[in-house]
Amino acid sequence: MLRAIRIVLFCATSILATAIAILMTLAVILPGVAHDARFSRETAAVKAIAMIHTAQVRYYAGNGRFAGSMQELGPSEANLIGRDLAKGEMNGYRFTLQTAPAGYTIRAVPTQFGVTGTRTYLSDEDMGIHMHIGPEPATADDPLLGETARQKEAK
Repeated sequence: MLRAIRIVLFCATSILATAIAILMTLAVILPGVAHDARFSRETAAVKAIAMIHTAQVRYYAGNGRFAGSMQELGPSEANLIGRDLAKGEMNGYRFTLQTAPAGYTIRAVPTQFGVTGTRTYLSDEDMGIHMHIGPEPATADDPLLGETARQKEAK
């Protein structure tokens, strides 16, 4: 009887140690996975902005003006961007398009800051993409992608 109890205790201890090791491994791996997923969504947002620019150039060539909304570029009208992007939300980011006197502006913000993204973006007809790290909307004063704040100040 004592031998059976020892075997059960040994098995239970082994299972507990294995479970603790698995949980510790997950604690190290999961934050990296979340970071990678967030980075992928942020990269997808930048690519979506580039797609919107391409669509605007094509729209302008055919209509003599820039589209005033994402829907105008979408499948139900010009068919230059996909349905999800035309609805203004894709891959954890919300996109808005506004016309300006001489062009247009595109904004992209995470649908859930910190989870779907930690960067906001602003772009216009010049096609440079300004990036802001934080929940506030990006502005023209923020550095362009690939540019550091120090490089921006030096200009």
